[in-house]
Amino acid sequence: MTTRLKGNMALDKAKIVEELSNATLIEIAELVKTLEEKLGVSAAMPVAAATGGGAAAPAAEIKTTFDVILASVPADKKIAVIKAVREVKAGLGLADAKALVEGAPKPVLEGAQKAEADAAKKKLEDAGAKVELK
Repeated sequence: MTTRLKGNMALDKAKIVEELSNATLIEIAELVKTLEEKLGVSAAMPVAAATGGGAAAPAAEIKTTFDVILASVPADKKIAVIKAVREVKAGLGLADAKALVEGAPKPVLEGAQKAEADAAKKKLEDAGAKVELK
């Protein structure tokens, strides 16, 4: 699937797909914007086609912050989860961590960045808790 461009440069669609599958959504959005500006086109679907002729659909937003919710804790893992909660949420005292674990489901972190939320989720799950990201 190679298409010839101006000069001797070839466009390999499989390579482009592979590269895009390794890119972040933000990088892809920037690429689309650059292509739209360069080519003078819009990648957006016409509103009538996107909504079946009805009102305009709200634009999809990329979620950048997450809440880490402690869903449940098995009784035999409570101590390990309390320790993990204290590691994840700096400055939390033992009594507060215990109350948070015993009151599950409760948020451990709110408004955390994706990497921080994933790390917290992994740490809590490794300790035995069930965790949700919202």
